[in-house]
Amino acid sequence: MSPDDVSFDLLHPRPLLIVISGTSGVGKDSVIRGLKRRRLPLHVVITATTRAPREEEQNGRDYFFLTREEFEDRIEEGWFAEHAVVYSDLKGIPRHQIEEALASGKDVVARVDVQGAKTLRGLYPQAVLIFIVPGSFDEWYQRLTRRGTESEADLKVRVSTAREEVKQIGLFDYVVVNSEDQIERAVDDVVSIINTEHMAVQHRRIL
Repeated sequence: MSPDDVSFDLLHPRPLLIVISGTSGVGKDSVIRGLKRRRLPLHVVITATTRAPREEEQNGRDYFFLTREEFEDRIEEGWFAEHAVVYSDLKGIPRHQIEEALASGKDVVARVDVQGAKTLRGLYPQAVLIFIVPGSFDEWYQRLTRRGTESEADLKVRVSTAREEVKQIGLFDYVVVNSEDQIERAVDDVVSIINTEHMAVQHRRIL
């Protein structure tokens, strides 16, 4: 192949799959909502879950709230890019949302737990993995207790699980701190990461 046979489209980087992850209660949903408020050209994947909606959540906007039977039917249909049991509930990322948005040239943002991030990294090696952390352990624990959705036993499980999840931080490309009352700063950091990744050589089109 001669140089004349190769065209370079370096001004148009490949669309990114941005994976937002972190322990329970760290503020993943808050970061996602912050990205939506910026009205960036992103497709935010709507996660499916069998857990009950919280007071402010709407079906089809925040999550797809499915019965366990509905969820299991979709597993059989191959509907999910990844799915897992998360604190006794099922959660999954619809495959078509990722594939269709990437094919259209849009960046895609997916919110998953650490186990899901590992699965997506295997399926999409070029994915950008971002781990959200709180300002401190005490701050994080207070967030969990303020939600009022977990029993004391559930809280103990979440703390134990979080300690194990943090040990897998080496899987991720970036860490973003989401401190109390500093959500816009955390969103700024995620936007900066996206902009930086768009300038990376591996995300440029070389055709």
